[in-house]
Amino acid sequence: MHLLLIFGITLLPQAFTLSCYQCEVGTTCTDQLINCPALSNQCVVHKVTTYAGGSKMTDIEVKSCGVVEQCVNGSINFGISRVTLASKCCNSDGCNKKFTPAASNGNPNGLKCFTCNGENCDATLQCIGSEDHCVSTEVTVGSVKTALKGCASRQVCEAKDVDELQDALGNTLDCCQGNLCNGARSRSAGLLLLLASLSSLITFT
Repeated sequence: MHLLLIFGITLLPQAFTLSCYQCEVGTTCTDQLINCPALSNQCVVHKVTTYAGGSKMTDIEVKSCGVVEQCVNGSINFGISRVTLASKCCNSDGCNKKFTPAASNGNPNGLKCFTCNGENCDATLQCIGSEDHCVSTEVTVGSVKTALKGCASRQVCEAKDVDELQDALGNTLDCCQGNLCNGARSRSAGLLLLLASLSSLITFT
């Protein structure tokens, strides 16, 4: 009896392991399922779209095992560049095979935030869609620290402690509510460095 109980305890976690489709950036998506790690209780799909100067630059879909905290929907907007994040979490085997993200709302919503333009961070930016917070952060590209300011959605701000977002947005993403609440200090923020830091978002898995 005790032996059966030991086997049951040992095999129970394996019996309830979730199976999800996996597709990482730079790989070919297949229709093969993978067994998720024990701590992953969700199948996840991320749709990451980046824009520069109003033109779509990348449109990446990533599938993986994960947790519900990774399901972030919204956008972060630094003026010259904008990234939209659309995610889906589900908890049945293979449920992340197909995903059609909702269209991003690009209409102005009335909120204005400071943004960095060249070497100055005193320009203003009209926030759009669900971007209801002003943000400030600092990212390191190579050995150079770059200031970024702009608009972001609430879910992006609430997920700022998620490791994958920290890699792209820096460890000190400050969010606030109210017009122009994110300050206007002059900082170095070259265009090429800004675009380089934003491009790292497509590795968000």
